[in-house]
Amino acid sequence: MKAVFLADAHLKKSSDERYEKLMSFLNDLKEGKVCSLIGKNKKNNQAVYIDDIFIAGDLFDFWFCRKENIYPEFRPIIDKLIDLKQAGVKVHLLEGNHDFFMKEYFGDVHGMEVCDEWLDRDIDSRKFLIGHGDTADQSNKVYLLFRKVLRSRVFYLFQRFLPRPLLWSIASLSSAASKELNKDNGDALFEKMSSFAEVKLRDGYDVIIMGHSHQPLIRRFNIIGKEKIFIALGDWIKYYSFVYYEDGNFSLSHYHPRVQEAGKINQHWT
Repeated sequence: MKAVFLADAHLKKSSDERYEKLMSFLNDLKEGKVCSLIGKNKKNNQAVYIDDIFIAGDLFDFWFCRKENIYPEFRPIIDKLIDLKQAGVKVHLLEGNHDFFMKEYFGDVHGMEVCDEWLDRDIDSRKFLIGHGDTADQSNKVYLLFRKVLRSRVFYLFQRFLPRPLLWSIASLSSAASKELNKDNGDALFEKMSSFAEVKLRDGYDVIIMGHSHQPLIRRFNIIGKEKIFIALGDWIKYYSFVYYEDGNFSLSHYHPRVQEAGKINQHWT
């Protein structure tokens, strides 16, 4: 299996640098350029196409969109994901703390897999747990309550009847509130998420993959003589980071579209 994992693009305007870079990155994936993106030479410039892409939350800085009323600035990236899917790539979207209620559009209309929190999946005989990770820190009670309210059935029904301009204004306010309630710095949040991941790895998972901390790091654990892995995906704001997985191997890299290749952030892990 060949797959790409990324998180935390927080897309707003199609003219933003991170938006343009992500569009370019997805186009490169469609054209089979993944090996050059991770700095791996391939004989005869042979194209390598991925099977799956997993976007682990906060692709958008806010969502609250209805299938009949999509925020216009999001249309280019949505069309690019549809293009990838039509090319044979399985698209998996995991909701974050900024984008939710996504299944009605991406799942029901376009047939993409949408998970509201955790995706539990066996990949190449290893047990993966993939999610945004905003619920990994159970000590943040105020945020967890705020999250519960925003994702409630009452709020879902309420937002469906709002005029579009008001809906998007509320979405922007909720985005700002979510940032304020998750204001731990990246290193501190990474350590909390790493502790959560270690518990899950001891419970039987082999690989934990999360976004949310905006830190691109891989941490290994030796648990009962077996190597297990926690991956934090970083973001598309500062790092433009992504993970490429192929047949048991992980490469953590960041994207440089101007030179059409990616430099390594740190390591490769198997």
